Amino acid sequence: MLPNPNDLLPAMASALTQHLNQRQISEPRFIGIRTGGVWVAQALLQALGREDALGILDVSFYRDDFTQNGLHPQVQPSELPFEIEGQHLVLIDDVLMSGRTIRAALNELFDYGRPASVTLVSLLDLNARELPIRPDVVGATLSLAANERVKLSSPTPLTLELQTLAN
Repeated sequence: MLPNPNDLLPAMASALTQHLNQRQISEPRFIGIRTGGVWVAQALLQALGREDALGILDVSFYRDDFTQNGLHPQVQPSELPFEIEGQHLVLIDDVLMSGRTIRAALNELFDYGRPASVTLVSLLDLNARELPIRPDVVGATLSLAANERVKLSSPTPLTLELQTLAN
């Protein structure tokens, strides 16, 4: 059974606050990866009681499978309402699986400047990494069968659904 995202957010907010305090980061910049990461970022900011500007990253052009899959019809430009150079960033995604989306996000962010640090927050870690990328703050860790995926739907309320891929 999949966890309820709204049950995970208070503990994630607490863990993120502790993480930032330990690193003496007082003014982080929040960035959500489109689309699910933006929804999680909005909910996390609300759980933190913060009204910070939220950056939105669309990593479609930075994916290493872009030439294989082509342009997704819903690609939108990234929106970063603050400088990246020298900033402490909190990068938020919904589901961490292979790590390739996060690699693409880091590549894009570095095109905008060199951040002082990047803290990775993920609602779910599926323990299926192909790259050595791990979240600093995670809501839950799951192990799925090879043909299973998890999709985050609807920003209100956030819900997770288990999908089975056709063989």
